[in-house]
Amino acid sequence: MKHASIGPIALHFPEKVESIDTLREEFPRWNLDLIQQKTGIYQRHIASDDEFASDLGVAAAEKLIEQYDIDRSTIDFLLFCTQTPDCPLPTTSCLMQQRLGLSTDCGALDFNLGCSGYVYGLSLADGLIKSGAAKRVLFVTAETYTKYIDRNDRSLRTIFGDGAAASLIEASDTPSLQHFKFGTDGSGADMLLLTKSGPRQPMPPRNRHRWDSDLYMDGPSLISFTVDAIPGLVDDILGKAGVDKSDVSYFLMHQATYKMLSELAQRINVPQDQVPIRLSHVGNTVSSTLPILIQQMRDSGDLKAGMQNLLVGFGVGLSWAGCYWKETFTE
Repeated sequence: MKHASIGPIALHFPEKVESIDTLREEFPRWNLDLIQQKTGIYQRHIASDDEFASDLGVAAAEKLIEQYDIDRSTIDFLLFCTQTPDCPLPTTSCLMQQRLGLSTDCGALDFNLGCSGYVYGLSLADGLIKSGAAKRVLFVTAETYTKYIDRNDRSLRTIFGDGAAASLIEASDTPSLQHFKFGTDGSGADMLLLTKSGPRQPMPPRNRHRWDSDLYMDGPSLISFTVDAIPGLVDDILGKAGVDKSDVSYFLMHQATYKMLSELAQRINVPQDQVPIRLSHVGNTVSSTLPILIQQMRDSGDLKAGMQNLLVGFGVGLSWAGCYWKETFTE
């Protein structure tokens, strides 16, 4: 039986950049030094008015195809994870299949998940490959959360950025992605939601808005949920994999904020350098944070073939997921 492995990854970000210094000029009364200290974020990329999730995703995929000389006809399936699709229908992945010139024999599927989406997508790709339905899966994540954030919303504007990642998931004889674990708790759906979306308006947020953004987030409640749920998830995966924390090179976590990742490192009782934080120049890019982190660490040489790691995502839904991952990719 074949297994899924994470091959090359390519990233794409919008040209517009908004930094703490930019915001300081616009909002001199905001305590941006304190905000940056808590979030760990200096700048974010912002999609232009005529730039959407498919545009970012196609650009990332084209970079991947060109840089690694990938034959488009060998792509058996396109998975697209986003919570900000171009339109409700048709599915954005169908639009991307045509724009990328992929075969009409290629499957294409959108799925709507946020910060846990990369791990979920890896599990879907793993299932397609193990079943024999696909040998090569193009897995794209792209988000444009900033389109829903009011310019005066201090809590969200300083955190979320737009971006995309394209990952080639390939069939391998060696198990690389294993021991997937998932969690869902819809009772926390109002912690992060769009207050205006779709024909059914969602429940009102538990706390009143302080700003006019369509996107609402209850940050403190999300932190509480995360530090309660993720340590148990980590222990379960380690137990299934039969490894100790000392055997793990990195606990690669969704890049939410510096504060949340620091608290997670303390809660799972590992050194901070085992929970990398590299969101300073991209911000929280939702479903794209994990592939961005992986590529950053590959580029820096910190992530090497043979390393044992955990991949963990968590957030909107509430939804969380994790898995054991052994790096196998070499340039």
